[in-house]
Parts: sequence; C-alpha cells; structure tokens
Amino acid sequence: MIEKVLIANRGEIALRILRACKELGIKTVAAHSTADRTLMHVRLADESVCIGPPPSLESYLNVPALISAMEITGADAVHPGYGFLSENANFAEQVERSGFIFIGPRPDTIRSMGDKVSAIEVMRKAGVPTVPGSNGPLTRETVHTVEIARRIGYPIMIKAAAGGGGRGMRVVHKEEELLKAVQVTQSEAHNYFGSDVVYMEKFLDNPRHVEIQVIGDGEGNAICLGDRDCSMQRRHQKVVEEAPAPGIPDAARAEIMQSCIKACEQLKYRGAGTLEFLYQDGNFYFIEMNTRVQVEHPVTERVTGIDIVKEQIRIASGLGLCAKQEEIKITGHAIECRINAEDPQTFMPSPGKVVLYHAPGGNGIRVDSHIYSGYTVPPHYDSLVAKLISHGPTREASIGRMQNALEEMVVDGIKTNIPLQSEIMGDPGFRKGGTNIHYLEALLRNKGVKSAP
Repeated sequence: MIEKVLIANRGEIALRILRACKELGIKTVAAHSTADRTLMHVRLADESVCIGPPPSLESYLNVPALISAMEITGADAVHPGYGFLSENANFAEQVERSGFIFIGPRPDTIRSMGDKVSAIEVMRKAGVPTVPGSNGPLTRETVHTVEIARRIGYPIMIKAAAGGGGRGMRVVHKEEELLKAVQVTQSEAHNYFGSDVVYMEKFLDNPRHVEIQVIGDGEGNAICLGDRDCSMQRRHQKVVEEAPAPGIPDAARAEIMQSCIKACEQLKYRGAGTLEFLYQDGNFYFIEMNTRVQVEHPVTERVTGIDIVKEQIRIASGLGLCAKQEEIKITGHAIECRINAEDPQTFMPSPGKVVLYHAPGGNGIRVDSHIYSGYTVPPHYDSLVAKLISHGPTREASIGRMQNALEEMVVDGIKTNIPLQSEIMGDPGFRKGGTNIHYLEALLRNKGVKSAP
C-alpha cells in the first residue's frame, strides 16, 4: 500500500482525497499556494508545503515545485484530483520518471484520450458508438472539408482536438459559413490549447449528456459503476448531475455499459475514468473520455456504495479491482447540486469572507465542502465551494430531500447559486426528467436572466 500521498489540488476535492487516505491509513501532504494556507485540508494533513504564489501557473500547475515537494516530504505518490494537472500526460510522465506513483492512468493513456480525435478513433475500433464525423483531423484541403460536411449533413460542429470547458467549439448551419468557422476555431484552439488541430462531427440539436463511470486495474480488467445524467448545464458547464440517468431503457443502458467495459479492457485502463456521451433518439454517441475522477463522482458512490477515490488509491497500490461486475448493484437515486460562489442572476464570481456557514443534514444528505465560517473564498480559482448530494429510494424522494437541504443550507457573506438550484429542483421539466443540454439556458432566457460570459 502507498504510504504517503501528496495532494496536488485544493478545495473540496483535496479534502475528499485526504479523507480517503486517512481511512486507508495513508499519511498526507497538502501542497498549497500562499492564498490557500487556511484551507481545511491544509489544517488536517499530516504535513503541508507551500508550492508558490496564488496564480495557478506558479503553484498548482508548477510541475517542478510539486515534484520537489514530493522529494522533500518523502511522499511516494501524488493524487491530482480533477482540473489542474489531473489530465496532463507530461506531469504523469515526470512523476513516474522521478520514481513516484501517479494515482491515475498511465501517461500514454492520458495522452491518447486527451486528444479527442485519437480518443474517437480508439473508441470506434473498440465498438463504442461515436458521432458521425470527419474520423480524423481536418486538413488544409478546403474542398475535402466541404465534401465531409456535405456527407455528414448540416448542422455540423467544428471542435478542437485538445478542447475542453466549452472552448474550441463552433456550430455551422450553412455551407457558406463553413470555411470561416474552421479558421476561427483553429485560431481559438491554438490560443487556448496550443494546438490548432480541429475535427468535424454531426451537430445533435436535442441531446442529453449521459456519462459512464468505469474503473480499470491496468491489467486488462474493468468494471462499470453505472451512468450519470449531466444535462443540466450552462455554457457547457454542469450545474446538476444525477445517477442513474432517468428514462434510459435497460437494454440500451446494458449495451453501452458493456461496450465501455470492453474499450477499457482493450486499453488496459488504470484507475477511474468517465466516458461521456450525447444521447438522442435512443442512441448513444461517444464524445470524449475524462481520465480522472469527476466532480460528480459522489452520486455514483451513493448509488453503488463504492468509494471511487479509495479505489483509485488501491489500484495505484497494485491491489486490483474491489468487485466483479455482477456484484455492482444500483440502489436508489442520487442528485448533486454544485454550489458556486457566484451571483445567481449574473453568474459573476463572488469571492470574499464566509461570515456564517451551516451545512444541511438529514437522511440521505451528503455535503462535500472545504469552507467554514470565517473562511475567505479567494478570487484566483474556480468558484465551486460545495457539492450538495441527496440520495433516496426514488428520484422523487431524492429531489424532495435536495429541496429540504437547499432550504437548510446557509452561506452568508458571499453570494451563491443556491436560489438557482432551488428553482431547478422545483421546475416541472426537471422533475419530469430527461431534459436536454439546452434546457437550463432556455429556462434562464425565458426568465430574462442576462448571464455574464
């Protein structure tokens, strides 16, 4: 078993990793920026080390500083959480070359799945359904690009191969808009991701976002922990997630889960991963794979009873899978609301001091948060301050428990999106289930909400 883990992250996921390590009897080192000295996991860790000033490039993205921190503290492994360096193949490679354990997939797996063109090709070969598209990067041959678009049929989407976070995507409805859209997307991709490689795929106008959680032992064995629906989004950012995805036929669910298991077995995938799909008209279409733990992993933990973070650490320690596929049972329904430090009307960030914090409780309620009364939310990082999770025997029961929890939750001193989450829980469309990825933005537009970029 790994003996000491450097936590190369911050906020709620850092605290989540620390708790998993403590349950496994593993010592922890909190790597933090100067702005994060007062974070809860820094206070609770066995050791802490400052890795730089507030800007991420000088701290949480500073690879030499992180590896030096492992060396001086005697850590034998690093857990990257999500975001920052969690899907950086070069970081994983440097960690392993330095003689440490990277708690996550192998560097070559991260690299191949990080390039969406490469990932789609891998999944196609494994029999995973993909969106009709260019089946590779677009070239400078404009005539060929036009021919591909005609074959696929408009509307189409131009996407950056290295894209993410809603960047590097552009929908094209007419042929006369195509070549200009390709050029603009290439330029944006180069500016944001350092690569101007783009590809083309059919634009699905009414899809849901459904993802499949997998865990592999790195030796060719894998299990699936079910699915999640993450369709409640704003500007391609998830707001509410739930498991299992409502309204998916059992046969379709079983088929896509089996294809994901097969793909991970062929990849000899190591650790936790998520295959993301668009689901429309009864069909699944693969879009990308996240080679890390997801923000929304708690809903899967609630319905399966499996601690995903602990399994990441166990697998990195060479202990193998915790269960066989036939032993995985889905029980009840779970929902997660992301609580952000932001204005619920304009969505502008709202950093500042938390004057009073009260976490809700009750049957089936879980709160993953790093904040406390007196804590100051810094302006330098993501606005997520808590994840509120409800679990019940049915979806209706889970929604009811979430509504109660949102009413009980108190975060005074800063603005949060709790009012928006309460509104979503009471919305007839959400309560019915099966809303598409455009639903929330349409709801906000109908209310006259002018959201900030």
